[in-house]
This record gives sequence, C-alpha cells and structure tokens, in this order.
Amino acid sequence: MAREYVWLECTESGMRNYRVSKETRGTERLELMKYCPRLRKHTLHKESRKK
Repeated sequence: MAREYVWLECTESGMRNYRVSKETRGTERLELMKYCPRLRKHTLHKESRKK
C-alpha cells in the first residue's frame, strides 16, 4: 500500500497545523474540521502537500 504524508492547512489563517498519512491511490483531497491554535476554534482544514 502506497501511503504518504500530507499537511492539513487552515482555510482561514493559512497555517499548516497537522501532518497526516494518507492512501495515495484513488482518493480525493482531505477536508476536515480541525482545531486551529491561532484562531482558537475549529475551522475547515484542507490537504496541501508540503514541498
């Protein structure tokens, strides 16, 4: 199984707060409600690949 690490970036503050492993074959981009420490509330986090 091919897995790779991706970062979850807050849509409101732009911070990359979480790093998660993800199955790479046949999956959509992750979108999760996670806690943002800068804003001190739960916000939508989307997948972004860090270079």
